[in-house]
Amino acid sequence: MEYMATLPDKAFDLAVVDPPYNIGGDAIHAGRLKKGSGKLKNRAIQLLDSKFDEIPLNDKYFNELFRVSKNQVIWGMNYFELPRTRGVICWDKVQPWENFSQVELAWTSFDYPAKLFKFDNRTGNKIHPTQKPVALYDWILRNYAKPGQRILDTHLGSGSSAIAAHYFGCDFVGCEIDVDYFNTAKERFDRETRQVAMF
Repeated sequence: MEYMATLPDKAFDLAVVDPPYNIGGDAIHAGRLKKGSGKLKNRAIQLLDSKFDEIPLNDKYFNELFRVSKNQVIWGMNYFELPRTRGVICWDKVQPWENFSQVELAWTSFDYPAKLFKFDNRTGNKIHPTQKPVALYDWILRNYAKPGQRILDTHLGSGSSAIAAHYFGCDFVGCEIDVDYFNTAKERFDRETRQVAMF
C-alpha cells in the first residue's frame, strides 16, 4: 500500500497478484505433513504456522490496485468481492488428492473467454505455502501481456512471477512485506536466472 501510494494512475500495464485469501494456515496443509507432525522437511511447510494469510484485504487495496494498473489478474477470485468478468482463469493443478483444491481461480479485467491452464505443480521444493509455478506466470504473460510492458506483483511470495517476467522481457516490480520470503525469493531469482558461460 505504501508503494502504490507513490505511483501515478495507470503506472503499470498489468498487475498479476496472489494476495492472502484470509482463510488461515489451518486450511492449508501439505498432504500428510500437517502442522505439528514430525520433522518437517522444507520451509514452506514450516511456515504454515506463520501469519502469511491472516491479513484481510479491503476495498482500499483493490481501489489502489485498480488505480495504478491498466489491467489485473487476481488469484483467489472466489474469496473476494470483485466486479463481474467473463475473463476467468482456471488453473487445473492435475493433482489427485481430494483434500486439496483441484483448481485455483483468477479474476481478470480482460473481456476474454474463460481460459484453462493445466499444470502439475507437485514437483520441486517450495519456499512458500501457496507457491505457484513459473510456468503458470509465463502462460499468463504470454496470454495477457506484451514484452516490454510494466508488470506489478504486490505479493511476491516465492518470486515465480519475477522469474517469468525476467524471461518474458518485462519491466517488473514485486513487493513482499516479509523479509524472509523476500530474501529467499531473491536467492531463488538469482539462482534461476543466472547466466551460464559456455566455452
